[in-house]
Formats: sequence, structure tokens, C-alpha cells
Amino acid sequence: MYENRKNLYNRLAEARGSKVIAYVTGDRQNLETQIAQDAVVRFGDLLDDYEGAKKISLVLYTQGGKTLAAWSLVNLLREFCDELEVIIPSRCQSAGTLVCLGADNIVMTKQATLGPIDPSINTPLNPQIPGAPERVRTPVSVEDIAGYFELSKEEGELKSEESTAKVFMKLADDVHPLALGQVKRARSQIQDLAKKLLNNHTEDTEKIDKIVRILCSEAGSHDYTIHRKEARECLGLNIETPTMELYGLIKEIYIDFREELKLLEPFNPATITGNYQAKRVLVEGQDNGGFHFIKRGVVNHIAAPNGQKIVQDEVTFEGWEHVDG
Repeated sequence: MYENRKNLYNRLAEARGSKVIAYVTGDRQNLETQIAQDAVVRFGDLLDDYEGAKKISLVLYTQGGKTLAAWSLVNLLREFCDELEVIIPSRCQSAGTLVCLGADNIVMTKQATLGPIDPSINTPLNPQIPGAPERVRTPVSVEDIAGYFELSKEEGELKSEESTAKVFMKLADDVHPLALGQVKRARSQIQDLAKKLLNNHTEDTEKIDKIVRILCSEAGSHDYTIHRKEARECLGLNIETPTMELYGLIKEIYIDFREELKLLEPFNPATITGNYQAKRVLVEGQDNGGFHFIKRGVVNHIAAPNGQKIVQDEVTFEGWEHVDG
């Protein structure tokens, strides 16, 4: 609960000589959430109390989300402090890794992971998933498109503009050309944003280019995990290994929000009867309250004529609620 974490945040603030703020986007199965702009707005409501802070420590847990929301979050945080660090208890993938690139220091536990920042495009123009509802589309990965052309060159031995054009037209038969255009823009944008964030704390252009190249293309699949040794030695990021005392404190915070959001328990309405509440996102200040994104509903089990039961999940509320400090 927040009351317990508030005490932990204050202990963390004292240990780090900073002001602490936390952002958790839950990845509970069937209730997965992402970094999004509506959460950044909630940060703005809390950060007025951090005005003039020498240092802010952001405790971050996420599987990723919107690129521009991550960009906005970093720049907002840096407006309120001279130094920004990110503390990673466990997962910090995709757009979460992009946030880390804008930090002066990254504290990673043994379990902490970063990941590639190659974005996926998901629009109504994306290919439909066979057998799925009309609105469900296949995400188009920026690097998957690049890999398709690389494979065509290596295996198909493309040697002329005509053969390259044929490969492109084959791709355009399955992926709408406008979606492909968005893929191109997204790839350029993520590289540009990553370089700008890294420029906050280094002017070494070779180092910046290497980090961006690895995270945007060379790291492999989007779910590839980067632990702290690789983040420090291969990427050259400013990675701090916590002391055992600090590690224990970070782990306490992680376990507390993991249990409250029930991250290890799949959300399954079939196992629920009556009213329920599920927290999905936390944005919490050190001692000035915060905001929780919550889903509430009621589950009814209705007997069907064929003897089977129909599970009816009626959502009664889904949105942000303020938590008092």
C-alpha cells in the first residue's frame, strides 16, 4: 500500500540524497499497461513540490509504451532537478529504456533489465490477425521491416533496383504503404530522441552513436533483455550497482507494489464473483500522494440453456484516482 511505500520512499530519498518519485505500469496478464501521456500529466501535478530539487530519483518499472510519452516524461523531470537518476528494481523495457537514456545515473539491481528501443507501429492500417476481431491488428516492428530487406538482400541476392522494387511491392501487399511510411518515421524519430537524451550528459558522439545503434538495431529481437553488466560494459551507460543495504530497500519497494498490483497473478474474470478492483498503474510521490489507474467491475456467472456458464464482466469504472499524501 502507498502508506507503506511512502515510508520506503523517504528512506530511499535519505539514502540517495534526492527526492523520490515512482512510476509503475503494471504487466499483470490480461491487464497490461504502458507508458502513456495521461500518466505524464499526473507527474506534472506532483512535481511542483519538487521545485528546485538538486536530484530526483525515479523508481521505474515498465514493459514500455509510447515513445513520445517517455520523451515528455524525461524532459518534464529534468525541468525540476539538476540531476536525474533512474532506479530499476526489475523490468524497464523499450520506452522505459528510452527514459533511462536521459538519466545521469542508472541504478540497476541484479534482476533489472533494459531492452531495445525499436518501436512497433499499431494502426488501423496494420494487417489484421486472421480469425481475430476486426479491430485487432498485427503490430509492425520497425526492425522487422529492416530485417525483411536485409534477408532479401542476403538470401535473395538483390542486385538491381527492379528486384528491390519487387520485394517492396510484395511487402506492400501485406502491409499498407501508409503504415510502412509510419514505420520509417518512427525509426528516424526514436534514433533522434535517443541521441538528444544522451546529449544531456555526454558529448561523446561516437559513444552516443554506438548506444543508439545497439539499442535500435543490433540488440536483436524486441524482447531481448540487457542486464547491468552488458549495459555498463557494452553500451557504456553510467550504471551503478547498489550496495546490499540499498538493494534490500529497492527490493522492498518492488515487492510491495508487485503484491498490490498482483503482477504475478493473471487477471481472470472466471475466477471472480461479484465486485472487484484491480490497480494497473502507479504514479507516486515521495510523501505528497500520487495517482493510481484503477479498473473496477462486477462479474456475474450466468447459466446458459446448454448447461454451460457465461462469464459476464461489466466494467463500472476505469480511470485515475488521487491518493492522499
